[in-house]
Amino acid sequence: MMKRVAAWLMSLSGWSVNMNYPPEVRRCVMTAAPHTSNWDFWYARLAFFVMGVPVRFTIKKLWMHFPLSLVIGPLGGIPIDRRPREDQPGRPSYVDQIAGYFRQYQQIAVLVTPEGTRTARKQWKTGFYYAALQAGVPVCLGYLDYRKKEAGVGLVIYPTGDIAADMRQIMDFYRKIPGKFPKKFSLDERYA
Repeated sequence: MMKRVAAWLMSLSGWSVNMNYPPEVRRCVMTAAPHTSNWDFWYARLAFFVMGVPVRFTIKKLWMHFPLSLVIGPLGGIPIDRRPREDQPGRPSYVDQIAGYFRQYQQIAVLVTPEGTRTARKQWKTGFYYAALQAGVPVCLGYLDYRKKEAGVGLVIYPTGDIAADMRQIMDFYRKIPGKFPKKFSLDERYA
């Protein structure tokens, strides 16, 4: 039912979904880029419903309390404790928390926005890469191409541990994808 509703809403707004998510990938870190608008979440969430991808997205733990949890949980929110680690000795790192979700679920795609913000930043956050490496899962490159009005999944990268080489592949892919506000998007200058 949700798949049909999501497909209808995407079609109504003029968007198409590239059904290219590899069915053999049952667990992955899913990057979402370019991330330049609040609309990105709406279109991405609908697209993943259409593709049947069991996507979950990270959100600050404090947002997962009642009553917001009634909406955020069913949409796929999973809590991440972002409070300073100095205040909580022994708290797992961001990478450890994400990798931990792969031990809990047999089928999950953890959606991460590596830019970390909707404004241009010269260096991306690389926690998504290290979480995938630690969990032994691939990184799938999710995209929203606002020029074509197309959503989908591009490359699937299996982290090798050579972050420079792997990130260059990721930058090469996203170099061609226009966000809603192209001036708010920047590739990671270390790997571009």
